Amino acid sequence: MTPAAYYHHDSEAVRFWVPIADGFVGASIRRAVLQYRYRPPGNEEEPIETYARHEAELGAAVQRRVAQGSLEPVMLRDFDLEPRSGDVRPDFA
Repeated sequence: MTPAAYYHHDSEAVRFWVPIADGFVGASIRRAVLQYRYRPPGNEEEPIETYARHEAELGAAVQRRVAQGSLEPVMLRDFDLEPRSGDVRPDFA
């Protein structure tokens, strides 16, 4: 059973676990990234609620990071998330 996600006030991040192979990988995403990515201005939803609505997408991002060699705990950034339609990201390559 996956441990429950929770909001850690001191780090201002949602901490959660993603099942990978025979265990779980700990991960987190900062409140600011959740707000920037998923919440329109004026929406007062709590970070843990925002996380819950996008749990599958965030879990997939953790799995990609682990596949690329990231070690636990994985800290998700906006750049780790799949682009939304209409997103324009600079090409730094």
